[in-house]
Amino acid sequence: MRSGRRVVALLAMLAMLVTGCVRGGGEAVTPGHRPGPPQGLAQGTDPALVRTASGTLRGTVLSDHRLFAGIPYGAAPVGPMRFAAPAPAPAWPGERDATRPGPRCIQDPDADPERGANTAEDCLSLNVWTPPVSGELRPVMVWIHGGAFVGGSSGIYDAARLAARGDIIVVTINYRLGALGFLAHPALGAGGDIGNYGLADQQAALRWVRDNIADFGGDPEKVTVAGESAGGMSVCDHLVSPGSAGLFRAAILMSAPCQAQADVTVATRRSLDYAAAAGCPDPVSAAACLRALPVDGLRKPVWYFNIGSDELTGPVTGSALIPQEPVAAFASGRTEPVPVLIGTTRDEFTLFVALRYLRENQRYVPEDYPRLLSETFGGDAAAVGAHYPIDRYGGVAQSYSAAVTDGYFSCVSDRIAGELSRTGPVYAYEFNDRTAPAPEVMRTLPFPVGASHSLELRYLFDVGGAPPLNPAQQRLADQMIDYWAAFVHAGDPAVDGQPDWPGFDPAGDGARMSLRADGSRVDNDYARVHQCPFWAGLREK
Repeated sequence: MRSGRRVVALLAMLAMLVTGCVRGGGEAVTPGHRPGPPQGLAQGTDPALVRTASGTLRGTVLSDHRLFAGIPYGAAPVGPMRFAAPAPAPAWPGERDATRPGPRCIQDPDADPERGANTAEDCLSLNVWTPPVSGELRPVMVWIHGGAFVGGSSGIYDAARLAARGDIIVVTINYRLGALGFLAHPALGAGGDIGNYGLADQQAALRWVRDNIADFGGDPEKVTVAGESAGGMSVCDHLVSPGSAGLFRAAILMSAPCQAQADVTVATRRSLDYAAAAGCPDPVSAAACLRALPVDGLRKPVWYFNIGSDELTGPVTGSALIPQEPVAAFASGRTEPVPVLIGTTRDEFTLFVALRYLRENQRYVPEDYPRLLSETFGGDAAAVGAHYPIDRYGGVAQSYSAAVTDGYFSCVSDRIAGELSRTGPVYAYEFNDRTAPAPEVMRTLPFPVGASHSLELRYLFDVGGAPPLNPAQQRLADQMIDYWAAFVHAGDPAVDGQPDWPGFDPAGDGARMSLRADGSRVDNDYARVHQCPFWAGLREK
């Protein structure tokens, strides 16, 4: 694997390594899409059965929740539908088994620990987790998984505890990844309507929720769209995409470097090169050629965005679906005016450096530091090095991790919070449990991982791959579920008996909630700790 593609592969591996597989067998917000009270189809007395307009589903019922898994929300995107917006899923006769998730979408082979197992192009499915049946409609959280837009799946996230304790419905979705999800070859569309098939899938899933969730006891007028990492970046895109308007009334952005997306010019050029390498060099016949290729010829991602020598893939801006790059749109106020919950982890990038150490034998020494900074920050490398000296952080791995954490995650999140607070209420946080459980292999490193990227997910979802939470961490997990659920219920993370969570005010002290196992508290020192004034100065140069 080329060194320039390490970050995207590590992000995808992380989604599988840190997590596991599914095991589960106040109203001051923007109104929803449909007028009038939501009406579901009349349901019978068996809680394992749900009748939708497409057919009947038989799910799994446990004491504290129900699960309906592997529900198709789109037709198979194959043949002429490859590289096209998804069509509605066809109806089915009789009862459809909904007790296990559907196949994962095609993954990056360089980063898939399961080596392609249980993957398919026909992957547009979702899972619905509900509390026990009630006479009232519950609010809904639609979860978009991370994995660098090249890996991951809806089945990783067991949302039983979140649904039951939070008294909400949770929907986890699959969407097309890599080249199948984001190839922006000009032969595949016109007028900027290229790429972003994976984002179109997400919009189709949100429309499915709008039209069907009442049948599961959910309120289609109270939908929150949420995601972490690539999922959080997707939420940024939905906040500015015309096709997403009206499909949700609140948004949750977790560890989302929303600036790391390419525009249509760059994506088109790289897509032309990708198609030629795949055996479809003629622009005139490329569309038919690409749709006729065996799927194995399209498993490797197309790469768009460079961070130094590292390359990323994903949604394409300046396109029909995302007319303006999200961070720029936020700055100009062109965004859905909905409540937003946004945050990062204290040590975002340490886990990526750890994975390089473990898988690529990257044992950094002081002589490596200038090169790392130059690859990542270009002409600003010297200034970054002066602000992140090795001796202050205890080693190259720690100082480099701190610089990338602050420059690409923490201060971007701080900037987005400030810009979005001009159009709607914003609640900011930092996950700050620096003893959060990590996979066993991560505890053999010569430097601490801390509260790194994705480690907060096990506090919200039941996932495998690491030791269980200790009692203090379990209390934090319960508190986080209560906060997240309160936000889904009312657009405000206010919980009786828990510390008050203030709205974000960039003109004040920029206070946010610091989520900690030793007691969560409001923190107004985030910008100083992460050196955000320094990064703002670099941006304005």
